[in-house]
Amino acid sequence: MSITVRNISKSYKDVKALQNISFEVKKGELFGLIGPDGAGKTSLFRILTTLLIADEGEAEVSGFDVIKDYKSIRKNVGYMPGKFSLYQDLTIEENLNFFATIFGSSLEENDDLIKEIYIQIEPFKKRRAGQLSGGMKQKLALCCALIHKPKVLFLDEPTTGVDPVSRKEFWEMLKRLQQKGISILVSTPYMDEAALCDRIALIDSGRLLQTDRPQEIVKHYPKTLFNVRANSMFHLIKNLKDYPFQYSVFPFGEFVHYADKREDFEPDELIEYLIEKGLSDVLVEKAEATIEDVFMELAR
Repeated sequence: MSITVRNISKSYKDVKALQNISFEVKKGELFGLIGPDGAGKTSLFRILTTLLIADEGEAEVSGFDVIKDYKSIRKNVGYMPGKFSLYQDLTIEENLNFFATIFGSSLEENDDLIKEIYIQIEPFKKRRAGQLSGGMKQKLALCCALIHKPKVLFLDEPTTGVDPVSRKEFWEMLKRLQQKGISILVSTPYMDEAALCDRIALIDSGRLLQTDRPQEIVKHYPKTLFNVRANSMFHLIKNLKDYPFQYSVFPFGEFVHYADKREDFEPDELIEYLIEKGLSDVLVEKAEATIEDVFMELAR
């Protein structure tokens, strides 16, 4: 295993950031830690990258213990924190050379690993990091995390605040890095990115809710789900929540995802109820459950 986490717990005074967390990441796997802000993702990343000590439990990265072998771990992992943390007054080129020197390496030695990422920012190599766009900062940070050919890559919410095109490009880069044998642990609050991982762990309030392949997690949604739409989203949500047989009601884009308590639920009955409440253009149709639906169900 590239990463092994066993019963990790961490508290900050009265706040339980992590509660008995256990999972494994296989060699060459792209594993996603999916959850909202405050779920405990960053605390776990800091423990695994030897920047924080857990209150309880054990963890290994590339066969090294996170406490006993912290120096070996730091030589073998790449870490891209959620907040851009490179030197903003240095240029792209200067940042890369600085981090390469720290690890006793050079930009040329790692050309095969970072080339297709670096060529996208190379035309701006004389530009200071603080003047880069969000997508370019992201690519520079990834190059710096890869500059010493790590065996395991930790990416803490790497696409937060980045435009959709850059997000798509970034995940394509991760897939190509995975093909080169690098194990990747990535955290994200974006549920749609879960489907891009080999396996995921859903986390909320410091607790792991479920760990499996994304397609398997979706299969276990316990109810039949419906897309509901009407002329007023505000009144639609209010009336659905007031409906005595509603099991769950969550906004989802232009629709509301609705699940009913009854096994013999008839959509026509719900349509009639909503029309009686003064809504028009009512549509009720079956929907496929998503990772977000499963997460909301598990976090109830």
